[in-house]
Amino acid sequence: MAKTSPYEIIEFMMTTEKGTLLKELNQYAFKVSPRATKLQIASAVEAIYEGVKVKSVNIMNYTGKPKRSGRSPVPGKRADWKKAIVALAEGTIDIA
Repeated sequence: MAKTSPYEIIEFMMTTEKGTLLKELNQYAFKVSPRATKLQIASAVEAIYEGVKVKSVNIMNYTGKPKRSGRSPVPGKRADWKKAIVALAEGTIDIA
């Protein structure tokens, strides 16, 4: 990826049941750009949330589910997406 803003790399923070359980371990889940790397994700989190130091980044790639629209025989597909679990060494992220 070329130079992009941190907001193009990190799409949003995932507030799921697992995501809230990860907060106890000082880890946070983000939906990120499918082309983003671990280093880009770490620097984007540190740029968006001040006072935060990233310890590690784990990435999971998801393929889009096949979907149909009504009775149409032509199947479609949802977009592929990527999830990142970011562990923080210091600082916390306030979800308000």
